[in-house]
Amino acid sequence: MPSMGFVQQLAIGGMTTIQVAVCAYLLALAIGCFFALITLKPTLPAKLVWLPYASIFTGVPSLLVGFLFYYGGSEIVAGLLAPFGLDKRVEITPFMAAVAALGMVYGAYLADLIRSAIQNVPQGQFEAARVLLIPRHTIWLRVILPQMLRLALPGMTNMWIVVLKDTALISLIGLKEIMAYAKLASGVTKEPFVYYMLAAAFFLAMTWLTYYVARHIEVWAGRGFHPAVEGRRATHAL
Repeated sequence: MPSMGFVQQLAIGGMTTIQVAVCAYLLALAIGCFFALITLKPTLPAKLVWLPYASIFTGVPSLLVGFLFYYGGSEIVAGLLAPFGLDKRVEITPFMAAVAALGMVYGAYLADLIRSAIQNVPQGQFEAARVLLIPRHTIWLRVILPQMLRLALPGMTNMWIVVLKDTALISLIGLKEIMAYAKLASGVTKEPFVYYMLAAAFFLAMTWLTYYVARHIEVWAGRGFHPAVEGRRATHAL
């Protein structure tokens, strides 16, 4: 039987895992939206920013990015602050390094996903909105965003699950999340199967909950949508 003390530690680690995953996903979503928008029309400045970023963070494992942020993050921040006359040293915690690493890595993947979803909104939607003299910001909020969400939601759901599971790797930089506590409990009690099974049950429960919530969001996002209505791919030169 698992010790209640270690079970409580696993629960604390589970909350840390959720916090890291949520913060990292929100960061990745912000980065993804930014790059998706600036690369809709591939200008030279956009390419100069996007291509190096995408090449680096899709080509380097998230665990290695976590190590780089954790051990070199303080120097990076100090270098960014130096031109402004700020020489204060910022200590990078394992939590901060984990959020930054996962957010930067999966922001690149979300950028491609969101851009593809926007480009698959039928061009006729934009043409009709412009003919009706609808303001540009209203077109994006009331025309593009609802349809983009419906198209991107399955991929965004899968990306959230991947981010959640990747937090297990980030425990190697010293973050006290559920896998770190499972390893600690296994070493003390000599019952690794029990505690790793509890950790696996946590990730399975979070995955099932994600699919349950995503299914309801898909129903909400797809209300009023008629699949038979098709259009040309959008160029989005708004």
